[in-house]
Amino acid sequence: MSNAQTQVIYDGHIVRLELMDGKWEIVRHADAVAVLALNDAGEMLLVRQQRRAVGAFTVEAPAGLVDDGEDAASAARRELQEEAGLDGDMEKLTHFYASPGFCDEALTVFHATNLRESKLPHDEDEDIEVLWMKPQAVLDGLKDGSLVGSASTVTAALYGVLRSPR
Repeated sequence: MSNAQTQVIYDGHIVRLELMDGKWEIVRHADAVAVLALNDAGEMLLVRQQRRAVGAFTVEAPAGLVDDGEDAASAARRELQEEAGLDGDMEKLTHFYASPGFCDEALTVFHATNLRESKLPHDEDEDIEVLWMKPQAVLDGLKDGSLVGSASTVTAALYGVLRSPR
């Protein structure tokens, strides 16, 4: 694709929209992380927040963007601290593209172990409620529509089912 002709349509704070070869609209977006954190009862940590892009309150694994100069594991620890007041040791579970048909955002999902209190200030634009749910209940709620989530939530919940005591 090195010979592709690219035109920048929009260059904003979070996304950049490019038109490639006059026909493919491509969103350039920073990479992101998500965290699966399980408590001793086998419940996964979730955050409930309003997501204006989809016009709904979502239930998601703690997640966020990787800042410039930050590695993915550090970003995961920071997000866990900001969103839930917890820190932990990070184990990489998987890495994938969120929506590769039009966007280059890559997502790395981590499993946080050895959870401990460690709070960082919330982002000013986030109003977050912390919840704990069994991973299977999360998957069931996403399936029946009683919960609205994201790809990272589904991925974390699936890993949570695999790692939770039955």
